[in-house]
Amino acid sequence: MIDTTTRIGKSMLSLNSRLGKIGFSGYLQPQFQVAESNGAGGNIYNGGDFGPQVNNRFRLRRGRFRADFSHLTDDGRPSTYFVFQFDGTERGVNIRDFWGRVFEHKWDLFHFSAGVMARPFGHEVLLSSAFREAPERGRMSQTLVQTERDLGFMFSFNPRRKNSNFKWLAIDLGIYNGQGLTGTAEYDSHKDVVARISSKRRTISRSGGKLSWGISSYFGGITSQNDLMYAAKKVDGKPIIEKDSAASNIGRTAPRRYLGADFQLVFPNKNGQTEFRAEYIRGVQTATAASSTTPGSYPVSSTGMPLPLYTRRFDGAYFYFLQHLGSQDHQLVLKYDWYNPNTDVKGKKIDAKNGFTGADVRFDTFGGGYVYYVNQHLRVVFWYEHPINEKTAVKGYESDVKDGVFTLRTHFNF
Repeated sequence: MIDTTTRIGKSMLSLNSRLGKIGFSGYLQPQFQVAESNGAGGNIYNGGDFGPQVNNRFRLRRGRFRADFSHLTDDGRPSTYFVFQFDGTERGVNIRDFWGRVFEHKWDLFHFSAGVMARPFGHEVLLSSAFREAPERGRMSQTLVQTERDLGFMFSFNPRRKNSNFKWLAIDLGIYNGQGLTGTAEYDSHKDVVARISSKRRTISRSGGKLSWGISSYFGGITSQNDLMYAAKKVDGKPIIEKDSAASNIGRTAPRRYLGADFQLVFPNKNGQTEFRAEYIRGVQTATAASSTTPGSYPVSSTGMPLPLYTRRFDGAYFYFLQHLGSQDHQLVLKYDWYNPNTDVKGKKIDAKNGFTGADVRFDTFGGGYVYYVNQHLRVVFWYEHPINEKTAVKGYESDVKDGVFTLRTHFNF
């Protein structure tokens, strides 16, 4: 898991004792943003919602402080590992990581983790904002695995001996509450099972090209608290929202099932490197009528009554191109992604008269920027991102919404 291992060796400040090693690290992301229109057309995927009369703002996007504790055996092998990380911004303070890990030593193959941690799904979800070049994860990643982290436990296969034939391979299998950190507590008894098989970066060519890859799966769901349930389908080639009304629907689990594959390909050159990244995910997502984002708490009406769940088939992908410009201090980043929350309907057939809403609208997003690495503790990011929604018959999405956002971010770290 990219943002939850080996950070102890990268800590700026560390303390050693016979009991173990304690390391401290952190980063700060002040930024200024300008949106294409007031409210940014409802675009919440560039660091949160803009106010209805706001088209520019200063924000402290993230302010992280992290403490790592590592205990080693007498022969220098890892025994236990503990992480605590919190995020402080102008909007408050929240826990981001709070987990412990135990290593087995008979075979040096396995470890077990428990607590609040990143779920082992996908590449972009696991790539920490401490290292990610684009200011934010894409719309697909933010929708499907909101806040990235959840409360649960994980069993991992990760060979640690230098002579192991499988040192390049990692397998993570976790069980979690499901709603992530967007909710204060579990709201049903259904647990989500998340798994990932991944390869560490390996040389594939004489020129030094390196490839890493991963395959991820997510099997979860939400337990209905309403006797109404809805699902997007095609009947005789016509897209519809099918209504299911039965008392037995109360307590029934509506599915969240995702399958994804990703790769990262790097070619070194004289003044840096060229990198390509891609990931594709498809599956079934359950949410609400108005949104395809997994709710942090069970959705209720203004009177407190449980709302019906909506299930849709989806797919999405992203593609990165990264290129150093003359030196490793200057980098060009280009990105394209799409997220289609309902693959059973498109265009003008997305109509409120047929039960469809803005939650069924596809978005294609084009982004690009320049990253200047001032020194090892500071980088500056200039980034513009422009989402394009499909034209539908739903109010507000008859034409492309003005929701482009420019971001100027400074990233301080220690």
